[in-house]
Amino acid sequence: MTTNEKDGSRDELAARLAILIGRLNRLIRASAGDLTQSQLSALASISHLGPVRSGDLARIESVTAPSMTRLIAGLEAQGLVQRTPDPVDGRAALLTATAAGEEAVLRTRAARSRKLAALLESLDEAQLEVLRSASDVLEDLITAATPKATVKTPHEG
Repeated sequence: MTTNEKDGSRDELAARLAILIGRLNRLIRASAGDLTQSQLSALASISHLGPVRSGDLARIESVTAPSMTRLIAGLEAQGLVQRTPDPVDGRAALLTATAAGEEAVLRTRAARSRKLAALLESLDEAQLEVLRSASDVLEDLITAATPKATVKTPHEG
């Protein structure tokens, strides 16, 4: 296989995966109550990252700073996120998920998992093993491509 054929094959795979992942996400998307999908995504990132600055979160979520400000305001109004002063930079605040925010993320993940588990019921063990292997590869790709938050601890200054 030539380099051009490999590139074309990768491009075709990328296009197919993009479509399939989008379709799968829509299929298992759980209702998040009063949260939009953008709010749920931001809340899940805050929950996963721990204390994070709004600007870092905007970069991770690939949204503009003003959009993130609106998202956070909605999450704060619902009691799902709290701000605390950044001990390193007094002008900034750190975002953390409240207990209610953590519960909202867990509840939504559980609902999505149940929907996906129902879909997997029809697969045999060999197909499940292919998905396990593909999941490991996808997780590594996503981890490597995800921007990191730059929160500094007080002693890092």
